[in-house]
Amino acid sequence: MLFNSLEFAIFLPLVFLLYWFIFDYAMKRCPRQLFWQNLFVVIASYIFYGWWDWRFLILIAFTSFCSWGSGLLLNKSPKPKLWLTLNIVINLLILGTFKYFNFFVGSFCDLFGLTNTIAINVILPVGISFYTFQALSYSIDVYRKKIAPTKDMVAFFAYVSFFPQLVAGPIERATNLLPQFEKKRVFDYAEAVDGMRRILWGLFKKIVVADNCATYVDQVWNNYTNECGSTLALAAILFAFQIYGDFSGYSDIAIGSAKLFGIRLRDNFITPYFSRNVAEFWKRWHISLNTWFVDYVYIPLGGSREGRWKTIRNTFVIFLLSGLWHGANWTYVIWGLYHALLFVPLILLGRTKAYTGVATWKQIPQILLTFALVTLGWIIFRAPSIGDAWGYICGMMQLGTIHSIHRFFTQEGLTPANWTILAMIAIEWYNRVQKHCFDVRVIKHGWLRIIVYYVLILIIWRYSAGEQTFIYFQF
Repeated sequence: MLFNSLEFAIFLPLVFLLYWFIFDYAMKRCPRQLFWQNLFVVIASYIFYGWWDWRFLILIAFTSFCSWGSGLLLNKSPKPKLWLTLNIVINLLILGTFKYFNFFVGSFCDLFGLTNTIAINVILPVGISFYTFQALSYSIDVYRKKIAPTKDMVAFFAYVSFFPQLVAGPIERATNLLPQFEKKRVFDYAEAVDGMRRILWGLFKKIVVADNCATYVDQVWNNYTNECGSTLALAAILFAFQIYGDFSGYSDIAIGSAKLFGIRLRDNFITPYFSRNVAEFWKRWHISLNTWFVDYVYIPLGGSREGRWKTIRNTFVIFLLSGLWHGANWTYVIWGLYHALLFVPLILLGRTKAYTGVATWKQIPQILLTFALVTLGWIIFRAPSIGDAWGYICGMMQLGTIHSIHRFFTQEGLTPANWTILAMIAIEWYNRVQKHCFDVRVIKHGWLRIIVYYVLILIIWRYSAGEQTFIYFQF
């Protein structure tokens, strides 16, 4: 079930009404009201996830049970490390089988010139990388004594499967999300309204910005060998905004939807394209994944405490893993290594700490340079193969003529909807101090907010590019 689908437009308000005004009212005198409230969340989440394929439910239920059970065994066993290792191995084996088996077997056969006869035909479960990492973080945190193991299996299943962030994050930690399922939620009108604002902004970024950019980007990529350099450069820039609007839009919808049910999720994007170097970009882009790798891989390897060369080594390790996490393709590996290389000068110069405060007009040149470096990386990320990535970049270096720029702004290029990219940049720049662009502190007059909401809804309706999936669903 997609956030930008008619099914979800029916599903979300229906679940909201049942959760707060029908089901909750009926259970007010029940001594186990919290249990039933969490069970309802699990049922709704499983319906949401099973909408793609009911067989996916078996996998997420098994993952949830293994991680919940490992938490209890970690607390009671004299050999907790054994149970932690076993749970990690089980979860990574599941993830590896569905996501990486064919990739590694195929790469091995290609390397040695063998015929691949053992490839398996499996469907990649939607969001498996997200909920696997979320389940693993619980076991690791229990082992580290950062959180006590929960005996409430229903609350834990709700933590792993909570439908707003189930298939594309943010990747939550048990220390933040699980305690929210262990206490009764009460309806907060202000939080719910703020959640609706965030959903609206997320839909705008996804449906208007990302999906309309995708039309032009796909057209260019499908025939990139016959396009001139300026067209390729423009498509690369548009893909940068496509993936940002797509993924940050999903996160906004997820965070806003969670607020409707009294749950707070952590921010996953904080105006990343206003970053002044690559280190700051990675502190603002896909924050939940980056902090996961830092906490569970980078710091255990020694972090930046053991000298510059080990810091460089650890940086390459986490970016290599981050690339692999995104998909079973060598382009993702090269993309991860590319960003690791961008970090090397910052490490050697001691400039890996992110800037403090928001960017200013005087720092626009640094922002543009960082954006250019990130956009170059997105070409590798978007390409079907390393050869295609190299061919695209080489073609882009041949600047061509300004004809493609003229075409870009006419009927053959961007539709009028994509002028909203400039509006999105302007709005996010103006409101870069706020949590999100429709924070109540941004537009203080109620009547003006209502006008803005209706205008935005009309733009979303008018310039919808059809029901398109989210890019990060494939990961």
